[in-house]
Amino acid sequence: MKYTFISHQKQTTAELGRFLAKFLLIGDVVTLTGDLGAGKTTLTQGLAKGLNIEDRVNSPTFNIMKCYFKADKPLFHIDAYRLEDTNKDIGLDEFIAGDGISVIEWPMYIEDFLPPEILRINLTHAGGDERVISIEGNNAHYDEIVRLVEGAFK
Repeated sequence: MKYTFISHQKQTTAELGRFLAKFLLIGDVVTLTGDLGAGKTTLTQGLAKGLNIEDRVNSPTFNIMKCYFKADKPLFHIDAYRLEDTNKDIGLDEFIAGDGISVIEWPMYIEDFLPPEILRINLTHAGGDERVISIEGNNAHYDEIVRLVEGAFK
């Protein structure tokens, strides 16, 4: 199932993340695609807030991954941007679909390490602070989350 809507402001993108936090389970994998500055980290910051993470959440571009364990559910924030043109196993598979919620920015660079069942979110610039956000599930659990998002973000 897929749902697309327009976020008119940065706060709405963050609110989507807070909303998702209520329904994501340990082992869930969320992929975030979109150009630089499209709102991937903003959405992740909202998710972290929804998980009661008090640490500062920013893009782990230079670290590749940041783990947040002081939370309602652990969050593994992965930025695979720097992994383009590499096929090395650097141990991310231990975290992806592991003992927390995995949020992966630039997932196309580690496609081989992703499980088949993923909640995919794409963010696209639409001018100013507006973003077109598409959220797509590929199993019953993720499809239910998409339905809930559709009901809350019209």
